Amino acid sequence: MAYKKGDYKKYHKSKRMKKERAKRNKNRREAERKKRVKKGDGKHIDHKDGNPRNNTKGNLRVVSARKNRKKQ
Repeated sequence: MAYKKGDYKKYHKSKRMKKERAKRNKNRREAERKKRVKKGDGKHIDHKDGNPRNNTKGNLRVVSARKNRKKQ
């Protein structure tokens, strides 16, 4: 499927995507306050169940960027 030029930006500017990104960022900041991660350490916030829409607190965890980005 071919996408039009502005579709990517339009998708990421949507209210739903901003809300989901804000939840992940909030969880990242909480992990930084608890000294579990720090800026530039190569850690990501990951979804335990693999569902990027499920941003509940119990579903998010800290993993290495290498593990989070590996191919399945």
